[in-house]
Amino acid sequence: MTHLTPSISCTSFQGHRRIASGPLHVVALAVKLATERDGAKPIWIFDDSTGRSIDIDTRGSDDDVFARYALEKTVAEESEAEAAPEVPRGRGRPKLGVVAREVTLLPRHWEWLAGQPGGPSVVLRKLVEEARRTHAERDKVRANQERAYHFMSAMAGDMPGFEEATRALFANDAAKFAELIAAWPADVRDHAMRLAFSP
Repeated sequence: MTHLTPSISCTSFQGHRRIASGPLHVVALAVKLATERDGAKPIWIFDDSTGRSIDIDTRGSDDDVFARYALEKTVAEESEAEAAPEVPRGRGRPKLGVVAREVTLLPRHWEWLAGQPGGPSVVLRKLVEEARRTHAERDKVRANQERAYHFMSAMAGDMPGFEEATRALFANDAAKFAELIAAWPADVRDHAMRLAFSP
């Protein structure tokens, strides 16, 4: 099961009809209600940031479901956070969320890094930041294409024009994509379009 954070935005479908979109706790309550009304039809829930389906637990009362996925902290949690003593900062550099991991490079790469000012870690961080700035738009387009593809594969893999629509999606041809999915159920079509080409 996918690890969920309460802040994710989701969209749920029952068959090809969209039930709800929004924060996880809102979608979870809508899914619970839809299941109670008509549990015979399958329900899908998608993480809007990845387009992948996720599982949620709708057992218990509405309050149980809300508490399980709500964004807000409880009064007790907030009181504990306020009562916690502030830990004085120690000596040295502040922790900046640096994570140590292994990087595998060829000897010539290590030689080049060693000759750069600041050492390998500084140079690698600068290279990554520069690449993020330079390729931000391309990376966003690719992420949108991937999330739309995951959603389409689950909801529209057997619909007419799926293969051609996938090609148009990865060619970044919004007009052709819209034309090819025009016959799909409205909620599926609109959600695929939003995932693929939202700004």
